[in-house]
Formats: sequence, structure tokens, C-alpha cells
Amino acid sequence: MSSLAETTHTRRDNLLSFDKSAELIERNAQWMAGGVNSNFRLNISPTPLVFERGEGPWLYDADGNRLIDYYLGMGPMILGHKPQALVDAVKQEIEKGFLFAGQTAVEAEAARLVCELVPSAERMRFGCSGSEVDQAAIRLARAATGRKKIIKFEGHYHGWFDNVLWSTAPALNAAGPEDAPVPVAGSKGQLEETAETLVVLPWNNLELLTTRLAQGDIAGVIMEAAMCNAGAVHPAPGYLEGVRKACTQYGSILIFDEVITGFRLAAGGAQERFGVTPDLSTFGKAIANGFPVAAIAGRADLMDMFATGGVVHGGTYNAQPIAMAATAATLKSLKPSLYATLEERGGRLMAGFREIFAHAGVTAQVAGFPQIFHVAFGLENPARDYRDLARMDRAAYIAFTTALLRRGVRALERGAWFLSIDHTDSVIDETLLAVEDAVRELTASGTLPTAGKRS
Repeated sequence: MSSLAETTHTRRDNLLSFDKSAELIERNAQWMAGGVNSNFRLNISPTPLVFERGEGPWLYDADGNRLIDYYLGMGPMILGHKPQALVDAVKQEIEKGFLFAGQTAVEAEAARLVCELVPSAERMRFGCSGSEVDQAAIRLARAATGRKKIIKFEGHYHGWFDNVLWSTAPALNAAGPEDAPVPVAGSKGQLEETAETLVVLPWNNLELLTTRLAQGDIAGVIMEAAMCNAGAVHPAPGYLEGVRKACTQYGSILIFDEVITGFRLAAGGAQERFGVTPDLSTFGKAIANGFPVAAIAGRADLMDMFATGGVVHGGTYNAQPIAMAATAATLKSLKPSLYATLEERGGRLMAGFREIFAHAGVTAQVAGFPQIFHVAFGLENPARDYRDLARMDRAAYIAFTTALLRRGVRALERGAWFLSIDHTDSVIDETLLAVEDAVRELTASGTLPTAGKRS
């Protein structure tokens, strides 16, 4: 173990600093609110970072640091940063022009690939963000059923608009009874009346969902098919199948929000992995490996309502040809061998985490999938839903990600770890050394919850 000791000593003597990023964020705040362009990039410890470039599994920041990246753009970069196939495709397409307010061959190619890969995709349309295609799916559900109410679940995120930003991360003291949650707004300025057409339920409880659907007034049920925004929680055995059956029985449209899971858990998303086909699906993130592309797909009779049923869907930048070239190149890269590699490497990373935590006596759960998993301190059992996750020790986890960042590993502060095909075995080995060193430091200081210390 002498080499590990030497590596640990070197790490602690060379912890990274981020002073230049902090200076730039402070300067840039005179033009951009908070120095950032998304609230989800704010309040990062030790500071929001400013980057100069990305390459493979690494990011290079304004301070000259090279960081192993497990943010991966918050999920999109399944092929890593700057994959050559996308660079070539985009360079070729950009020579033809930028935007035509018309159709192109490359968008048809990308659409064909989506329909070939995704089980629910009889037809599809492109958009620019997950938030907007979720809105399109909800509109379709209401138009198709003539009903108003939509069911969503605690902890599931479907965009930042008023009508869905409810109970995404509610404080438990405001969330109401577990079997009858109270909708909790996610933002100041949010219209309270938008919650009147929303029903919030706990996820993974089929009995409650079926009972509510039986009232016959639900237009659609929208859910992450695997809960990956707040954590990385598997659906309970038989849950998705039961939801599918109940929606069919009571005439409600089943919508899978696969913005995170789509093209990441499998080429056909969570619906392929779990073998349950929704009526509509939404996608983003990994569909174009970092380009602003989203999609809605589903049954032909529903999707054709955009063309002939009076349902409006639009967008100036929908199917922008340069982004479509990136989409087509990404989808062509999603081979079975890629997912087999991600399963093996991600599985080894998860196992390494568990071994390090167990050896240090740290109370933690490492759950989810090799392509996206979640680490939660202070939980003795795997989470089943949002309320389980809400009991994790978030302060300890922020301390953990901060310690890792100073050791050259960047991970999302909310607990999610995304993997790309460029995270090689050697990169995973380096990550585990940093994790081991960070855990050693934080357990010595009493920061992490252990068997003798509960948060």
C-alpha cells in the first residue's frame, strides 16, 4: 500500500484551488444575474466554475485545473467531451448554413433513428429543451382526453414552468401526509392556481395511483420511468407494468419523462430497459451529447394531433440542422458495445464506492444504474421514493463533493454521478483514489455519518 500512501500524500499537498473562477463569477455578475445563466449552476461549492475546454472525461477550468467530470453537462455527454464523430458531423453541416425555417435531410435522418431506437416512438417531433417537450406532452394528453388534471410525483422534475414545478424538492414539513401530499411550489412568483389542475402523489405506490385514476378525471400521468433527477431510484417490481395497465383501464395518457434516462440507460431508454411502453415519451440530454436538442415521441394517433388535430407545437430553433447533425451522429454511436462497457465500468465504480464506505464505516447508499447512480449519506436502506431521499445528509454530501473537487474530481452536489464512454478504467481508478482520500479526511473530522454517528 506504499504507492497509495504516496499518492494520498501527494494529493493532500496539492489540493486544487478555484480562485480565478471565483473572481470571474464575481466580475460576470455585473452582466449575468449571479454570474450564471441557470439557477442550477448557482450555489455550487466552493464556487461556480468557469471552464475553458473539455476533452474526453476531463474539463479544464480557468484556474488551469484538469478535472475528471461526472457532471457531464448534467447528463448529456454520454460520449464524453468533444467526440470526434460529432465534431466531424457538425463541421460538415455548418458549411451548409445555420437555420432555414424549413426542413432538411439531416432532421429526417435523426427522426428516423429516434423512431427505430425508442419502443414508443411511432411518430416524433424535435424541440430544444426537456421543459418544453414536457409541456407538449401534457398538452397532447389534455387534448386527447378532454380532461384537465395531470398526475405527477414527488421528487420528479419535468421542467421549470409554473404548471409542473411543484413538489420537485419539497421540505418534508411542508409536503403534507405521505399518502396525500400537498403540492409545494418550487419558486417564488409561481402562479398558485396552476396547482389546481395537478395531482401530486408519492412514487412507487401503485395502490394510491390506481385509486386516484379510478375517479376518471385524469388526462395524463407523467413520471420519470426511473427516478433520476432527485436520486437514482428503481421502479418497484411490477410498478411500471401496473401503471401502464391502470392508465389503459381508466383512459389516461401515460407519459415517460426520459430526459435523463433516454439514450442513457439503453439505446431505447428506460422503457426498453424495463419493457414497459408509454403512450408518450420525452427526451433530451444524451440525445445529442451536449447540443440543445429535445424530443417528444409516442403513439401515431396522438402525435398526429400536432399535424391534423388542432394541437399547437412550434419553435424557431426546433430541428436546427447543426444540432440535428449532432443528434444523428450521437444516435449512430449508441451501439450495444457502448452500453456493455458502461455497465462494466460504472458497476466497478459503484462497487468501489461501496467498498470504501464500508471500510471507513460510513453510512451511505450507492444506488441506481452504472450509467447514472446516486450516492446518499446517512441512509441505512435504499430509497424507495423522494421522502426516503429527503432524509439524506446533504451537508455531508456537499463536504464530500467539495473535498473531491479539490482532488480533481467534479461530481454533482445533488448526489448523481453520470458516466461516459470516455471514463476508462484508469480514470475510474484515479477517481476511487480521490474518493478514498476524501473519505479518510472527512471521517477523521467527523463530517460523514458513521455507524456511531447519525445525522
